[in-house]
Amino acid sequence: MDLELWSVRPLWLTVLAALWGAAAGLLVPRAAYRIAVDPDEAWRTRCPDGHVLTGAAGGWLGLARCPDCAQYLRDLRTPWSAPGDAGRVPGDAGRVTGGAVRVPGDAPTAYRYGPGTPLVALATAGACAGLALATGTRPELAVWLLLAPLGVLLAVVDFRVQRLPDVLTLPLAGLALVLLGAMALVPEHAGKWPTALFGSLVLGGAYFLLFLVNPNGMGFGDVKLALGIGAVLGWYGWGTVVLGTFAGFLFGGLYGLGLVLMRRAGRKTSIPFGPFLIAGAYVGLLIGAYAA
Repeated sequence: MDLELWSVRPLWLTVLAALWGAAAGLLVPRAAYRIAVDPDEAWRTRCPDGHVLTGAAGGWLGLARCPDCAQYLRDLRTPWSAPGDAGRVPGDAGRVTGGAVRVPGDAPTAYRYGPGTPLVALATAGACAGLALATGTRPELAVWLLLAPLGVLLAVVDFRVQRLPDVLTLPLAGLALVLLGAMALVPEHAGKWPTALFGSLVLGGAYFLLFLVNPNGMGFGDVKLALGIGAVLGWYGWGTVVLGTFAGFLFGGLYGLGLVLMRRAGRKTSIPFGPFLIAGAYVGLLIGAYAA
């Protein structure tokens, strides 16, 4: 009977993790849209058509859609009701709404903005489900599920503007170390917090050396990201650190090679490296959690 329960519980845990990932992933595109700006630009506070972004937490939480733009589109589809519209039919060049003439050409350019919400939500759900399958009911799963949406957000931002903001990388490292330290006090965990700490310092230091040797090939944002990745991978030991790091460089190299072969980039073209570091860390984490 115990064996049957053990085989069923991870399935329910995986479903719950996927639901959590999907819900968290729905909120990623808005944050990515606001943060994905050039270094000298302020974070976005308006939709592409200039409407102020509103919502919870000062407009940070919510779906990547503009209610004002949506209302505009609904108005365009509303039947004529203004005085003096007799004889006009839908399809005319303009229409009257609230005393102002609106024409279809004035429609907002973006009802939804930022990266595709369904794709991001699906990716986050899949990532969380994989972590649940690999980790099982061990307490560190809670840490992985909390950090996974942040990793997806970092990957999306880096792909869009090729930068990893401090507001994301440094909290990732801090949260990883603090939360894993708490999990080390919970029974039945499968990792070691001292190795997570040393993994963070060693991997961050190694990336810093690479940055000093070749600043054009390794951004300082990647160095800060390595602090969090080293902590996560170090939880399961040095073998996991090496595996996750190697996988990240492998993924990045294959992506760059593919661009060169398709003649979409040259050998000196810069690519966003953060998403591949995160993907490599994810693979290393899955294998480390499964083998622990």
